[in-house]
Amino acid sequence: MHALKRHLFELLFIACLGTTVANAACLGEQNSTKVYAFDVVPQLTAAKIYTTWSPLLQRVGQDAGLCFELRLSASIPEFEQKLLKGEPEFVFLNPYHAVLANQKKKYQPLLADSEDLLTGILVVRADSPIKSLDELKGKNISFPAPNSFAASLVIRAELAKRKIDINPVFVKTHSNVYRSVIGKDAVAGGGVNNTLDNEASEVRQQLRVLFETQAYTPHPVATHPSVPAAVRERFLKTMLKLTQDEEGRKLLEGINLSKPQSVTYAKHYKPLESMQLEKFLVLAAP
Repeated sequence: MHALKRHLFELLFIACLGTTVANAACLGEQNSTKVYAFDVVPQLTAAKIYTTWSPLLQRVGQDAGLCFELRLSASIPEFEQKLLKGEPEFVFLNPYHAVLANQKKKYQPLLADSEDLLTGILVVRADSPIKSLDELKGKNISFPAPNSFAASLVIRAELAKRKIDINPVFVKTHSNVYRSVIGKDAVAGGGVNNTLDNEASEVRQQLRVLFETQAYTPHPVATHPSVPAAVRERFLKTMLKLTQDEEGRKLLEGINLSKPQSVTYAKHYKPLESMQLEKFLVLAAP
């Protein structure tokens, strides 16, 4: 019931936010004649995404002379449908979404964090007697969504490789995963290192990491091929420049992009194609 109430609150928040955004000035340069749609994968709650990304896009837009509309999706599958239709012009997405978006619509990664590499984690309650992955056989394991990269795809592939059959339960966000484990709705849950780090200390203290994957280049900001190269370059330079002042560094820390670097599809994300994760994908019908 608690999870249902939280989900209804988030849907109401998004509906209200959508009305607010539609009637408000853009984030960034107010006199810009072009508004770029900027979508963020909903790993966390809508409120958390808005409070961290909105001030960052306001600052970057002002400094770069660009205007952004921050768009929130109610779920990761909804976000994926918009992405695979090519709707976002700028998008913050997981590494395997970057593969799909490049293959389907030629999105190009632009920047990602250079230090805080991404690892998938399986967490259990701190007081859980479970010590090995084999003990998860036949158990309810919560995940944010089927196609969450390190939190779901990589972990489910690893369990399948070890012939550990589980009952996956998809609960929409990383925050919901951690709380489902604490609340004993699932014996374990899939997340990633940086979303667990972002949780309040009282949440982290109730969880223990049972398993961690290898590290990957984290979530990038990518752009639709319609975005001009000059605009991409202005956005990149402005993001990199945020590291030079305290306010900018705090904004970057809020979105887990403390040390941004330029990235390319060929070098940083194309290698993921060889992982053959497509067999674990669950894409909703358009």
